Amino acid sequence: MFADIGADVYQSWSEEQRQAEIGKLVVGYRSGLPLTILLQMATAIAGSPDNAREHLAALIPATERHLIVGRLNGEEQSMAASFLM
Repeated sequence: MFADIGADVYQSWSEEQRQAEIGKLVVGYRSGLPLTILLQMATAIAGSPDNAREHLAALIPATERHLIVGRLNGEEQSMAASFLM
């Protein structure tokens, strides 16, 4: 139930609004927001993991995405790579 909080609201947003909100999450990640929260919220806002990947790719430069994935290990690295690479 709590995983879907806001899903109805996000569906009514334009792609520009979604990108702006995911952009705020990226800024939050750079300030210490856990990566899992960034990825979960980006997926909820974007409507799907595929759409979240597109937004994240547009908002985070490729070199930064590679650094993020390279810092991680195991399952966390696999999850990050599936969204950022």
